[in-house]
Amino acid sequence: MTDAAMVRIPGGRVLVGSDVHYPEERPARQVELRPFWIDRTAVTNAEFARFVAETGWITSAEKRATAGSFVFHMTSGPVDLHDPRQWWSFEPGASWRCPEGPGSDLAGKDQHPVVHVSREDAEAFAAWRRVRLPDEWEWETACRGGLHGATYAWGNGFDSRQANIWIGAFPWYFARRGRPGTCAVDDYPANGYGLYGMIGNVWEWTASDYAGDKCCGPGAPSKAALKTLRGGSYLCAAEYCLRYRPAGRIGQEDATTTGHIGFRCARDDF
Repeated sequence: MTDAAMVRIPGGRVLVGSDVHYPEERPARQVELRPFWIDRTAVTNAEFARFVAETGWITSAEKRATAGSFVFHMTSGPVDLHDPRQWWSFEPGASWRCPEGPGSDLAGKDQHPVVHVSREDAEAFAAWRRVRLPDEWEWETACRGGLHGATYAWGNGFDSRQANIWIGAFPWYFARRGRPGTCAVDDYPANGYGLYGMIGNVWEWTASDYAGDKCCGPGAPSKAALKTLRGGSYLCAAEYCLRYRPAGRIGQEDATTTGHIGFRCARDDF
């Protein structure tokens, strides 16, 4: 990777958080950031495959006692939105190579974001590239694209054409064409900084700890140490998880792997 794959984000005093959405985003406040660089897109399957070929890395999903990961399944009708077990299932054999489980593959998905990666996997990839994961305030600042205080990465009005998010009635009716899932990392418009996919498609790991309860993912509620994810995913829906905004954030255990979590890298400005 070269700097052509990254965009320089100016530092300074920036506004982060929100006072009008979920409690974990409060309060809106200013933080001081140094300039930094961040990937134009989430890390793709093709990029991750090169990393694995060179290093022999085995992902968390592939090496756990029962190899596998969590895969999303649409339901046949409305369900209790407080119970993610209705639409998530642990699929033995699911991994970044087989995102839907045994029998699936990456055909046609070289430019989709890699998924089923833990934070350990993301950090290993970043170390291979001699970069790092962004912290969550860097991530949010980059996501805003210079629109300070705007509700979305593209402005204050909702626009479904801007991101790969759930349109319809979650998790049983999908109004977009095709099936819900990842898309190519640059399928939707870039933000004001020229960054693609900061909203929707996949949640992205950050380097920041998360204080609060786990949300919007598989598995039972946990009081284990959590790490912050940003950006929302193709499963975010207004009635369920309106976190497809720059200030949106959730926490997950760092060993979590699912079909809607990926990452992008950052580095210091030197």
